[in-house]
Amino acid sequence: MLTVDFSRFPLAPGDRVLDLGCGAGRHAFECYRRGARVVALDRNAEEIREVATWFAAMKEAGEAPEGASATAMEGDALNLPFPDESFDVVVISEVMEHIPDDKGVLAEMVRVLRPGGRIAVTVPRYGPEKVCWALSDEYHEVEGGHIRIYKADELLGRIREAGLRPYGSHHAHALHSPYWWLKCAFGVDNDKALPVRAYHELLVWDIMKKPLLTRVAEQALNPLVGKSFVVYATKPHLPEADA
Repeated sequence: MLTVDFSRFPLAPGDRVLDLGCGAGRHAFECYRRGARVVALDRNAEEIREVATWFAAMKEAGEAPEGASATAMEGDALNLPFPDESFDVVVISEVMEHIPDDKGVLAEMVRVLRPGGRIAVTVPRYGPEKVCWALSDEYHEVEGGHIRIYKADELLGRIREAGLRPYGSHHAHALHSPYWWLKCAFGVDNDKALPVRAYHELLVWDIMKKPLLTRVAEQALNPLVGKSFVVYATKPHLPEADA
């Protein structure tokens, strides 16, 4: 399940991509399939080992084009182990809401992104996230949990302050908002509650089968209750010095 829409955020074969806070690796895998040279970075060693295993399996199965590469590594988002202007593309999906120094993370992303490069940022959307917080303290008051809820204008302002130029945005995963509301209402760790189990089965069916009915429904509902807010931006070229 991808949050970044690659029709709005196109990749070229050979693009150098950083998936920052890659988690289970869903965006890194898609970039690899599209022929990019991918680095998936996360501070969670267990997830990085799993991502590396999947990269190897994809290579063995011939899922990535010739010339593509993929590396999974542990790292700190506030102190990236890369030189300036190392990447053509940076993706950071559902990460910034966890990090106290979000301005520092943006500064590091801008540092390692080449001029003219592109960045995709996704965070939980304000409205659906407020409902989750209202229904359950357990949802966010956990170690490594969500520490803030972004309003759209606030996130766009942060991105502009970092020196980036937003060029598009949208909402995603409307069908997932009710699932998390049910989880928060019945207990975040209570997967046995009938409404939670039934809705989860619907989501699995939707992800696996991609039926027209749910695709159309989600597209219509995304502007209203999309679970994620997605922003695309570019890093401007420096103005040329006067001769």
